[in-house]
Amino acid sequence: MALKRFFLILFFLSLVNYSWSADNSLPNSPGTKETKASDQQIGDFSLSGFGDKGKKSWDLAGKSADVFNDVVKLKKVVGNNYADKDSLNLTADKGDFNKTSGVVHLEDNVIITTSSGAKLTTDSLDWDRKKQIVSTLDKVNLNQQDMNLSGVGAHGETALKQVVLEKNVRLDMEPLNKQKNQKEKISVICDGPLEVDYEKNIAIFNKNVKVEKPDLTIYSDKMQVYFTPKSDGAAKPGSEAAVMSSAISKIVGEGNVRIIRGDNISYSQEVLYTAADKKIILTGRPQIIIYQTENANATLGD
Repeated sequence: MALKRFFLILFFLSLVNYSWSADNSLPNSPGTKETKASDQQIGDFSLSGFGDKGKKSWDLAGKSADVFNDVVKLKKVVGNNYADKDSLNLTADKGDFNKTSGVVHLEDNVIITTSSGAKLTTDSLDWDRKKQIVSTLDKVNLNQQDMNLSGVGAHGETALKQVVLEKNVRLDMEPLNKQKNQKEKISVICDGPLEVDYEKNIAIFNKNVKVEKPDLTIYSDKMQVYFTPKSDGAAKPGSEAAVMSSAISKIVGEGNVRIIRGDNISYSQEVLYTAADKKIILTGRPQIIIYQTENANATLGD
């Protein structure tokens, strides 16, 4: 009887032990955290791609890497994209490289610099090497020479020659006023989107556009701002990369145009402003309201 009772106790203890082990092995059990170890850990990781005639087209490196089946998780990421006219460098604190799609997702202190002098900073970025596109949903700052562009959400070509900012757009510039021999601040804001083409030297602002200059303010639904191409060798020697200056050549505004200059206000459906002669042409039911002080002369042309 004593021996039979001993075996029953052992059997009961084994059931309790099995039940406890099974509960603790469940990935979704309370108080536990599911973790998956990487298949391989590498101290220094580097990967390269080559195009026609064996020429390197891109490379990606990290100080350390955790290699999984589909993804490589990197720390201290450095990537480069090489093109015939313009090259690009990307850096970030961490990132993921998807082996299947080839997309690189970067996070924390993401910085893109191009050989033409453009610099983009954001908190996260997706780099699609196959489609040659970079994109983000976060806030973006894009600097080039004396131009600073910001917005929320962006996508564009890898070389940043064509960029679209989705919303909350602001452009600040400080071009040189040759007549006064000093810089003057110009700001353009809009709800977005904004389309910038650095090769064609044009920026298209959409929705509630506002241009602020020292001498006047222009409002419109849509606005095309044309810039003067820069030819002072800002790009690296031998590079044909486009460099857009902050000097405005002309502005074309469309829809609900309103111009404020001092106390005077002008209304129209379209406006053309040329910077060379500071001439403003209003079309589409133009209306001008002039507040003239005593003994002052006002001249109005056609």
